Amino acid sequence: MPKMPVYLKIFVGMIAGILLGIAALCFGGEFIVADWIAPFGKLFIRLLQLVAVPLVFFSLVKGVVGLNDIGKFSRMGGETILVYIVTTVFAVVIGLAVGLAVKPGASVDRTKIADIRENYRLEAEKKKNEAEQSAGQGPLNFLTEIVPNNIVGAASDNSKMLQVIFFAVFFGVAALTISPDRARPVVSLFDGLNDIILRMVDYIIRLAPLGVMALMAGLVVDFKGDAGIFASLGVYALTVVGAMLLFLLAIYPLAARIFAKIKLRDFFKAMYPVQIFAFTTSSSAATLPVTMDAVENKLKVSKETASFVLPVGVTVNMDGTSCYQTIAVIFIAQVLGIELGLQQLLVIVGMTVLSSIGTPGIPGGSYVILAMVLTSVGIPAEGLAIILGIDRPLDMLRTSVNVTGDATVAGIIDKIVIR
Repeated sequence: MPKMPVYLKIFVGMIAGILLGIAALCFGGEFIVADWIAPFGKLFIRLLQLVAVPLVFFSLVKGVVGLNDIGKFSRMGGETILVYIVTTVFAVVIGLAVGLAVKPGASVDRTKIADIRENYRLEAEKKKNEAEQSAGQGPLNFLTEIVPNNIVGAASDNSKMLQVIFFAVFFGVAALTISPDRARPVVSLFDGLNDIILRMVDYIIRLAPLGVMALMAGLVVDFKGDAGIFASLGVYALTVVGAMLLFLLAIYPLAARIFAKIKLRDFFKAMYPVQIFAFTTSSSAATLPVTMDAVENKLKVSKETASFVLPVGVTVNMDGTSCYQTIAVIFIAQVLGIELGLQQLLVIVGMTVLSSIGTPGIPGGSYVILAMVLTSVGIPAEGLAIILGIDRPLDMLRTSVNVTGDATVAGIIDKIVIR
């Protein structure tokens, strides 16, 4: 008998948590959930936060150092990274715009939100004090906050993750500038450390069904069984699907037509099988051979360009994931009644763009990154439980967006640089 996939276990855990919370409300067992069940959900979140700093640091360094082909393809490498960064920023901005316009979490009863916010009153007051301290320091103050004055101190605080990301990128770029012989031992060390952290993440994700069950039971009790949160969850899913389809059906085809001179019909015909394969595997890396075949043989991109741009894209280009994570952060903030100011929105943009390089290509890896972004802008990471149960189909769709973005950039680079 085949084993149940992790994503189905998480969905079952979510349903079980909902039923458990409803039962507690019906039979006066709220204290049981609060005292004996909810703590296991918080433990799961703490485990995710535990590996966040080393995961991002090791993955980013490994990803940046892995771009050593830029030495041989200097111009193409620079153009590729630049275009990937531009598309990722664009994806994050689209996610912000869609999330703020649709407001998928705004339908939850405001009185219920007041109760939820009381549970996180201390965290809210802390963020309020930080905001007051930064008031009057100028609109570019957030730029100075990116650079740490003590990397050890930054690494000890998950809310300073943007500083860790800056140091990791700086470290990786510096490693590229020294002789390969001198850098090789360090690269090997980071390869091993990255593999160990990924295995730790795998162990933690195995606990996700129980963690989600405990978190959802706690949320149902906190919301007093209000159905508005589940209606908002449906709106959230439709919002993500709409944003992903916008990229697949409009943004990427038009970009390929305008910048790479690829006919819309040829683009759709070439990419449809690739998108289906990516949707079913939920892995850009596993889809890479199919993507390369379609890009070279159907879109007529040179082998030299495809063999460089597409593998790099698997590592650093996560347009679908970036757009999704932005909408998810906006949604969770709206559900919990947390207002996000301009500085917090800019932090979301910066962290999502930079962490797209460090998002590991394994099931559940994005959970760690999303928990990190939530914490950094003052949103309780426990809110992650709201969306985990329906994450799998959305993950499948955003993987299709990721590989389509890789192919589009390959066509653009081939047109601009090679020809």
